[in-house]
Amino acid sequence: MADDLGCEGSANVLGMRQWALLASLYSTQYLGLNFFVVALVAILRSEGAELDTLGLVYMLGLIWPLKLLWAPMIDRFTIGRGGHFRGWLLLTQGLLVLLLLAIGRFDVIDDFPLVYALCLAVALLAATQDIAVDGLACRLLPETRRGLGNGLQIAGGLAGNMVGGGLILMLYPQIGWAGCLTLLAALTAISAVQLIGFEEPAWRRSGDATGKLYRRMMVFWWQPGQRCWLGIILLVSASSGMAYAVLMPLLVDQGWGPARIGLVVNVLGSIAGLVAALISGWLMYRFSRRDALVLGVGFQIIGITVLLLPAWGMTQAAAMGAIVYFLCYNPVSVVMAAMMMDRAAPQSAATDFTLQFTSGQFAAIAAMSAGAPMAAQIGYGGVLGVALGTGSMALLLSVGLGRSRAAG
Repeated sequence: MADDLGCEGSANVLGMRQWALLASLYSTQYLGLNFFVVALVAILRSEGAELDTLGLVYMLGLIWPLKLLWAPMIDRFTIGRGGHFRGWLLLTQGLLVLLLLAIGRFDVIDDFPLVYALCLAVALLAATQDIAVDGLACRLLPETRRGLGNGLQIAGGLAGNMVGGGLILMLYPQIGWAGCLTLLAALTAISAVQLIGFEEPAWRRSGDATGKLYRRMMVFWWQPGQRCWLGIILLVSASSGMAYAVLMPLLVDQGWGPARIGLVVNVLGSIAGLVAALISGWLMYRFSRRDALVLGVGFQIIGITVLLLPAWGMTQAAAMGAIVYFLCYNPVSVVMAAMMMDRAAPQSAATDFTLQFTSGQFAAIAAMSAGAPMAAQIGYGGVLGVALGTGSMALLLSVGLGRSRAAG
């Protein structure tokens, strides 16, 4: 690995307030977006919206991988004087709160074009916040605490999905559209309040021109050891993406209704994944990065294997398979995120981390898009078999990856 890789958090000791801030930021940034791409679809359909309208809502999720396009801008420019990433986070948090309140003032059906435009702005701001909080975490977290920090990251995303996509949807019949958006704004504002009292350490800003940061993305994967790492990212992400693509239709074909799917997948599955992410993050300090990666990929393979049971007609194993899948695929996400931080240079932390993370997202989206059409040709079991083969290739690459320093 190149000498300039590795964030500079090794000298930092985080207090409880800093841990609480990271946990809050990683949770609240997903609230609005998850509400729109999960709950909004159900609300629109219940109000009589056409299927093509629902397709537009799903497209909001595609903004997330595109954040790579403006990640270097976050590294290069500072907003205000209260800290490099803190300035970006205060801006995005404040605008998110205002936009959520504004969206609640419009009718979701009659004013849909305007509501959709504002939702698009929310997606852009949430993606920008994610770049900034990843850069902040990369610089704040000592190497021995990146496992726990990224456990919080994955758990925060699951918590945001559970609250934004599940619990607030359950409150919709009681508090209505405006009430849901007001509640989302209030929950999002929690992080903004924490940021006001946060003092970001003074560290050297990137002196590179914006163009140089963009050029760095072109050469990042050509550094020693990085192409093997890219292969692992793509294979692990594609493997989990293919399995997830067939999970929902598999459950529907087993006779599951929306309520049962919501409970098992969005609530119980998210809880299982959240617990797994936190535990695996806490345990990472006991293993080298390589050994933790091998274990994580192995757990993901186990989770996909269990899904074969309902795919082969064992309907009584469907709930267990879904929960075990969420339990087993999150640990490798934590390990890989920590290793992405290890490979991010201090002066381009947000850019380097985002480049690696979005590479996996693109692979997962591509695999998910291919999963359902593949199932029509080779069946659910066939798709899961391909996912297992892909995961096994990732496992072989992980075993061959050079041993790294003890993790955390």
